[in-house]
Amino acid sequence: MPPAVRRFALPAIAATLAAGAGVFALWRRRRGAARDGHAAAFSDAETDPENFVQTRSAGPDAMRDPARRRWDDVDQASDESFPASDPPGY
Repeated sequence: MPPAVRRFALPAIAATLAAGAGVFALWRRRRGAARDGHAAAFSDAETDPENFVQTRSAGPDAMRDPARRRWDDVDQASDESFPASDPPGY
């Protein structure tokens, strides 16, 4: 590598890496502050510390976020059968 290129390229690479590390650190800090201590699938009533297998009850009431639409029988059967390999028989 010619000395002129080395004189400009290495500081540019170092500055880019430092900026990337700073952005990553800010992202990690912000992501950590947004966490509420339990998995996204669980409602507050489903977050028992003794629940070491991390299973949740079926239905929209057991979800952390509200359902976007009204659940029908197919939605309920699908949620009850998860993670089984067979879909509900509707």
